[in-house]
Amino acid sequence: MTDPRRIEFGDFLRSRRARLNPKSVGLASGRRRRTAGLRREEVAELAGIGVDWYVRLEQGRTVSPSVTTVDALARALRLSKAEHAHLRALARDGDRRAFAIESVPEPMRRLLDGLNQPAYITGRRWDILAWNDVAEEIFAFSRLPEGDRNILFCMLTNPGTRKLFGASWADEAKRMVAQFRATHDVWAGDPAFVSLLERLRQGSREFSVWWEAHEVRGVASGRKSLNHPKNGVLHFEYASFQANDDPALKLVIYTPV
Repeated sequence: MTDPRRIEFGDFLRSRRARLNPKSVGLASGRRRRTAGLRREEVAELAGIGVDWYVRLEQGRTVSPSVTTVDALARALRLSKAEHAHLRALARDGDRRAFAIESVPEPMRRLLDGLNQPAYITGRRWDILAWNDVAEEIFAFSRLPEGDRNILFCMLTNPGTRKLFGASWADEAKRMVAQFRATHDVWAGDPAFVSLLERLRQGSREFSVWWEAHEVRGVASGRKSLNHPKNGVLHFEYASFQANDDPALKLVIYTPV
């Protein structure tokens, strides 16, 4: 059977190829193009690889491109740093174990409870595993059904979260979809991720459109403004930290501005 990661690899190549204008990479437009973007043979030429080999990569066949080939493709397709890292991750042989929801070590829970700022811990699939009282006051995670405690699912399907973000909701949600895409593709085909995607498609009109664009972004710190129903407009800086105990665990902290 075809590795789902290879399918995502090919789909990502196609989506990046389609967004490029020939002139932007120094190529003449030539004859009329039936579809937007570069042709397969043009990408292969720019990357210095055979056309047949490139076609096999786009088709998601079980082939293993070298790091040199992946880097050449990244240059040819003008990938960003985050997109380049994503392509490399998809080219590697991944962990074939089935996904399981992580557990939070007690020392991390005590650290979380001791923070004065809103903070929570998520797992690899962005499940919300633990949070402190200050985060509860803002996000009300305990009011969500246990199966809905997932950052992306909450952002896209929960009316309360949509109101909390107000006018910035669409931009924030789209950014989160692009960040989650980088995680999902490495676990493509895993039942837990397949199930989450199906629920997102059913629960959000916008999700499918953003997902098909196959945008990829890295996780970064930033600022958010939240329209809290009781406390008014709240301004935060946020940052996330990876745990040494289990790299799948991330501590997210909101600092009031």
